[in-house]
Amino acid sequence: MNMKKIAPFEKHAKEYDAWFDENELVYLSELEAVKRMLPKGGTGIEIGVGTGRFASQLGIKLGLEPSKSMGSLARKRGIEVAEGMAEALPFEDSSFDFVLMVTVICFLNDVGKALSEAYRVLKPGGSIIIAFIDKNSTIGKMYEQRKNEDVFYKEATFYSVEEITNLLQAAGFKNLSFCQTVFPDTAEGEQVEKPKPGYGKGSFVVVRAEKTT
Repeated sequence: MNMKKIAPFEKHAKEYDAWFDENELVYLSELEAVKRMLPKGGTGIEIGVGTGRFASQLGIKLGLEPSKSMGSLARKRGIEVAEGMAEALPFEDSSFDFVLMVTVICFLNDVGKALSEAYRVLKPGGSIIIAFIDKNSTIGKMYEQRKNEDVFYKEATFYSVEEITNLLQAAGFKNLSFCQTVFPDTAEGEQVEKPKPGYGKGSFVVVRAEKTT
């Protein structure tokens, strides 16, 4: 993430964090989908931990975050925050059982490098879990059309499931599995939605992939 991409999060951290309260049912639906794909137990890290909304609810104690103001909100939620970039992780090889990224991949400068770094810091048999807005989905298309009006998404690059799949495989990950939530008929957040397997209907997709060796 370059400084241009970090700046809005540095300046508007509280505004970003408030979205989760204003859209609580969507947030809880997303949280359920991530929870379903997360390994049970093990040592994990959330890369791009933001204000700690996901890590704090998922029992993840450590996060990486380039924005100081976002990281300070995460610390208030009990997360240990390391400052740094996804493309150059300040951790030893084979440090973690899983790596989580939630709606962060669209802000990275070099997704391939970030995924290679995630692969490096995972233990053999470890998993990466990536949650993202599918660019081919209803909400993905809406975000793409309106991104110039949005302080956070102006610099974002949205990806399709196929693009994320190709990037993961290029980084060496295998055994991909998917689940999805935030469906068009309940996208306004009328209820907490149960995640469904696969992709193609829900706007919020979670993929898990493994470092097999």
